[in-house]
Amino acid sequence: MPLESIHDMVRRAHEERYAIGYFEGWNLESLEGVIDAAEQTRSPIIIGFNGDFMSHDGRRVASRLSVWAAMAKAAAESSAVPCGLVFNECSKIAWLKEAIDRGFNLVLPVDESWSPDEYVRRLKELVLYAHQRNAAVEAELGELPCAASGRVNSDGALTDPVAAGRFVRETGVDLLSVSVGNVHIQVNGECTQKLDLDRLLAIRDHVPVPLVLHGGTGIAEQSLKDAIQLGVAKVNYGTYLKQRYLTAVREALALDLNNPHELLGLGGEPDVMVAGRLAVRDAVLERIESLGCCGKAKPARTKVPAPSRQFDRELMSKTD
Repeated sequence: MPLESIHDMVRRAHEERYAIGYFEGWNLESLEGVIDAAEQTRSPIIIGFNGDFMSHDGRRVASRLSVWAAMAKAAAESSAVPCGLVFNECSKIAWLKEAIDRGFNLVLPVDESWSPDEYVRRLKELVLYAHQRNAAVEAELGELPCAASGRVNSDGALTDPVAAGRFVRETGVDLLSVSVGNVHIQVNGECTQKLDLDRLLAIRDHVPVPLVLHGGTGIAEQSLKDAIQLGVAKVNYGTYLKQRYLTAVREALALDLNNPHELLGLGGEPDVMVAGRLAVRDAVLERIESLGCCGKAKPARTKVPAPSRQFDRELMSKTD
């Protein structure tokens, strides 16, 4: 199917009170595993990569964005269910613009070093660039605490509802990621994190665009379902997918096999690449039903439409 408009995907999810999962990829097998699960459940889906990981200066070798973009776009267009394509969490504007030019139809610019005024300025510039090319822009307001050490740190800042409404109107962004008790990089994999639903409700009352939750790995299931009913239309997952993938690959590599083709490329039971793909598929299947999106896939448009300015105006008018 042709790449599906992010605007159409999240608008329908927002109106029908379900969420679309962004299950982050890092290679071909992870992309295929996510799509396998989406097709099995007939769910619209968003695939993509972490732009900060791909673009940061500490990489041992530089990534060729043209190659990654072509692979991801081909994977999305091969799907039997509607797919969006995101270049997630990147601080380099040049990379974000190139990602849009190469077919990603959703980007998220973020950099902790930017001042609030600089963030607004950069977002306004990128929103204009993206909308002229039928792409959408997500932004975040507030900061998620991190649990990469195994414990949730005390950092982070909850999203202020009034500031969020003002921020969205000023920047023109299409989606807003919020901090309401969700946590980044929950490495213990437990779904126990409860959300501040009262704050989320207040944000919804002030913000005229669909909301996003990052840190889906650690959110308690019922809390997540409640949040979706309050206007969350996209949920991001990453950490637990890589954990499952690595476990499966390590088990495959532990097999005593002399023929390298059996482990790489032959596609049989011991194949590391197949093991990783199936592990990602099964991990997505564990969580996707909680989003309420199963069975919501419908045929994608043959032509990706431009962002709906009328929809933008209607949403804005509801909060005036």
